[in-house]
Amino acid sequence: MSALAVNTPPATRRSYKRFLTRITLISTLGGLLFGYDTGVISGALLYMRHDLHLTSFWQGFVVSSLLFAAALGALSGGRIADRLGRKRSLMCCAVLFLLGALGSATAPSLVPMICARVVLGLAVGAASATVPLFLAEMAPHRRGRIVTINELMIVSGQLIAFIVNAGLNHWYNGPSVWRWMLAVASVPAVLLFVGMMFLPDSPRWYALKGRLADAHRVLELTRAPEEVESEYAAVVEHARRDLVEDRGAALRDLRAYAWMRRIVFVGIGLAIVQQATGINTAIYYAPTILKSTGLGTSASLVATIAVGVISVSMTLVGIWLLGFMNRRPLLITGFTGVAASQAALALCFTLPESTLRSYLVLAFMVSFVGFVQCFIGIGVWLLLSEIFPMAIRGFAMGIAVFMLWIVNGTISLVFPQLVGAVGATGTFGIFVVINLLSIGFVARYVPETRGRTLEELEDEFRAQGIQSVRSAAITVPAGLQLS
Repeated sequence: MSALAVNTPPATRRSYKRFLTRITLISTLGGLLFGYDTGVISGALLYMRHDLHLTSFWQGFVVSSLLFAAALGALSGGRIADRLGRKRSLMCCAVLFLLGALGSATAPSLVPMICARVVLGLAVGAASATVPLFLAEMAPHRRGRIVTINELMIVSGQLIAFIVNAGLNHWYNGPSVWRWMLAVASVPAVLLFVGMMFLPDSPRWYALKGRLADAHRVLELTRAPEEVESEYAAVVEHARRDLVEDRGAALRDLRAYAWMRRIVFVGIGLAIVQQATGINTAIYYAPTILKSTGLGTSASLVATIAVGVISVSMTLVGIWLLGFMNRRPLLITGFTGVAASQAALALCFTLPESTLRSYLVLAFMVSFVGFVQCFIGIGVWLLLSEIFPMAIRGFAMGIAVFMLWIVNGTISLVFPQLVGAVGATGTFGIFVVINLLSIGFVARYVPETRGRTLEELEDEFRAQGIQSVRSAAITVPAGLQLS
């Protein structure tokens, strides 16, 4: 236990921890909705394609329309989060989540369905850029486990979607059952909007807007008393420096500061390699893949729950590992495991059709998902919330998450056609090669961030350049071993 924790009265410690817990649970409803709306389509698609007369191309288009819209939502969401604040940005997301859920559940034909999915995509993208920022800026020095709760909520949302799909298929299984699957998302959307009404914005955003009294008040609510003044001074110093340098026009800043450009390029690279694992082929197409191996519709939906259970379980393991592992080794371990699992998965599709093959495919799919969620998903989202400087944090996060969703949407759109052209073995073989290349990217370019405040990271990137920080940060002083 730290000296700060010892000196803080237990009642005070409980008070600010309760407030941080409330902030985390309410804001990460955006992550839950992100997970549910991306996961529910896997089961709804099995029924929707008949009711809406979808060809394989239009199935891919319905899935990917949300994802490409999410790219635009992330790009605009980052700017909106910088301009309006993290709190009001998430309230806007909640409204879009509600409209999209109700619109997709009641869509009478293909075009209204695509329009509703676009609205959902805007909400998913904006939330995926804003929630990690909000949590990172609200969290104390031990931000790793708080920020990654959002990743836990994303995979929990996907698991809930898989359970709802299987449950409705078993207990209702009536006409247009997919509409009820989609409508469920309206409940957490309302909870997110109402909950955010009672939360403040982040102290760093308040400071950047000159609202120093509000920044101090929020720090008092979320920090031990001994930490408040030192962190307040650091936040104010960085905000004033941004104003003195006339920052705020993010594109101008990127042209003027080479160190900022390098960090943004690393963030874009992280976003790309996370999605290039092919993780969302398992999330969006798991029942379709399993059904193609010979399982029936109900068995495929139930088996897909295993994917969701492993996602949640391994995310919890990853959050625990953050207390022991640096960010870069976490990512390298993940990409190695993913490549091995996908190589085994590719070989499974060369076996003759049988029940054994179906369950081998499921086993290696679960292994692949487990490595992504335990090591890569947690590591990438955490790094993206940490590496960007305060003056362009929302904008830079938006660019990185924009690229994440573009790659996600592209893979989801072409996956059915790619499997048709080169087969499942060839498709997963391509992913193996991509993941091996990703290991090289992480080893060469990604900085280590564990054990540093956001302000310390910005100072080090500015002064030394990202390459020297990467080398120096591999060994973190014992006193700074914080997650």
